[in-house]
Amino acid sequence: MSDSEDSQLEARLAEQEVFEPPESFVEQANVSDPAIYEEFEDDWPACWERAADLLDWETEYDEVLVDDDEPFYEWFTGGELNASANCLDRHLDSRGDELAIQWEGELGETRAYTYEELHREVNEFAAALRDLGVEEDDVVTMYMPMIPELPVAMLACARIGAPHSVVFAGFSADALATRMNSAESEYLVTCDGYYRRGDGLDHLSKANEGLGGVDHETTTVVVDRLGDELEHELGADQIDYDELVADHEGAAVEPVTRDAEDMLFLMYTSGTTGQPKGVKHTTGGYLSYVSWTSHAVLDVKPEDTYWCSADIGWITGHSYIVYGPLALGTTSVMYEGTPDYPDKDRMWDIVESYGVNQLYTAPTAIRAFMKWGSEYPEQHDLSSLRLLGTVGEPINPKAWKWYYKHIGDESCPVVDTWWQTETGGMMITTLPGIGTMKPGTAGPPLPGIDAQVVDTEGAEVEPGEAGYVTVNKPWPGMLRTLYKNDERFLEEYWQEYSDEGEDEWVYFPEDGAKIDDDGYITILGRVDDVINVSGHRLGTMEVESAIVGVEGVAEAAVVGGDHDLKGEAVYAYVILEDGYEESEEMSDRIIEGVEDAIGPIARPEQVIFTPELPKTRSGKIMRRLLEDIANGEELGNTSTLRNPEIVEDIERKVSGD
Repeated sequence: MSDSEDSQLEARLAEQEVFEPPESFVEQANVSDPAIYEEFEDDWPACWERAADLLDWETEYDEVLVDDDEPFYEWFTGGELNASANCLDRHLDSRGDELAIQWEGELGETRAYTYEELHREVNEFAAALRDLGVEEDDVVTMYMPMIPELPVAMLACARIGAPHSVVFAGFSADALATRMNSAESEYLVTCDGYYRRGDGLDHLSKANEGLGGVDHETTTVVVDRLGDELEHELGADQIDYDELVADHEGAAVEPVTRDAEDMLFLMYTSGTTGQPKGVKHTTGGYLSYVSWTSHAVLDVKPEDTYWCSADIGWITGHSYIVYGPLALGTTSVMYEGTPDYPDKDRMWDIVESYGVNQLYTAPTAIRAFMKWGSEYPEQHDLSSLRLLGTVGEPINPKAWKWYYKHIGDESCPVVDTWWQTETGGMMITTLPGIGTMKPGTAGPPLPGIDAQVVDTEGAEVEPGEAGYVTVNKPWPGMLRTLYKNDERFLEEYWQEYSDEGEDEWVYFPEDGAKIDDDGYITILGRVDDVINVSGHRLGTMEVESAIVGVEGVAEAAVVGGDHDLKGEAVYAYVILEDGYEESEEMSDRIIEGVEDAIGPIARPEQVIFTPELPKTRSGKIMRRLLEDIANGEELGNTSTLRNPEIVEDIERKVSGD
């Protein structure tokens, strides 16, 4: 394509506001009948039998939903099943020799597990855990990076009815101790280390430090990932994973029958009080919901090679690397390292090498790909891709269109998915075989999901107005409670409204949003990510989208800073694309872009150029620190940042030193 043709294409994409799914995709899509929305609404909650039907049940359930103790809802009551058996055993006859997990290490080494091989190792480790003393309902903690032994351990726990609690490997030793103490977990599975940008990192020392803060006795299993690169000694209560599995070679463990409402896993998430919250997910509802959303939204089929580039230490990895894809019998790709090692085309090399059909990644990564340039994906054949997805935060229209064009070649639908740790799976997004796509807008609620945008009184807002997302009916993948803390569960997530004399519980996820005339919801960010300028509520995502729409801008983060007249003013932290330089002219162009897109009310008080933004190890921008800088306040904790050194540099720029 000539430069002139490419420029014309870019201009057309920039102007286009809606995109239809390609006919070739619709023809083969798992879900392509628009009537599904009405069918789910008319037949609610029985509609969720469709999700349950994707699983094998040892005992059929009696009722789809029991709601006589709101909001402590129960799904598929009376039903019994095992998650490990649903992800492994039932595929052995038809797909035993097909790949379940295709793993690639950062240094380029690979491991492939067929369903039969994964079944064998899960059984061996399940037998080992039992011999170590793990019993049904004991919580087993995992503190591991993206190595195959992590899903093996998760499925082994599910097999014997022991809930798992995965702690992200990038978290601190204190975070590990806090979570093990909260869960009263006496068992830990970890590893000696892992690779980042070619360097072997010592993980076991951090794990041992965390174990020092656990206030009860523990038993630890250690995977040897680094081999001779990191010498390590195991303590008296620590056992080598390989030796343990070898001791149980050929062992077979009958899957433990679990009630649909029995806990499958705990996932700890940040809390406003500083104490992490143990989100409880159950076996029947959660597994059916992630299976259905993998089937309907990600269009996963058994013959696919599917890649979610998240970390299993987060809920996205639980739902859409392990449980959803494996329950459907597909091949799930795992990658240990970073997307730019040894070069910035690593992601595209993996897509080409394995013939990936679906790619589900984060807007943070897409913005990085944009900054690096389209020449990297252009070096690879990405024609195997059939669907693209985004997760973790709203994606701005510019990044959406870049992803659509340069990665999907304008032939892959893009699903922009909104959901949370607490929801278990996707809640708001288009169905790719049905819905028109609007860049920057997640889409309508999924069939069966009653999501609304309301004001502070709980009344639905008019199209175009800002409000709060609420979910007004339960759904199978929902959290059941916070571990041993029902009171906090009620306090943090549920609001009680009176409607015609009856009290109704409504799930309140604390996200601001807008809804349009077509019922498409645009997520504006967390309620605390809304800037109130002279009484006007501006979503950070809305302003950031306007900034990255300016030519030369790669990424932006905006926060509110104190202002004598306006109450709050907009402070914009901006990363430029390669080839563009910081200047007063560029700052003026950014300010003009915001005013054109939103209006003078959103005009940034200050534009601060920076090579990086402060981000957590999971890639989320830490706006709290940017707010502290804008307000000249003492900075809060920076220990969870992956790049703490950038904070001081930004401080100097804001203060003018």
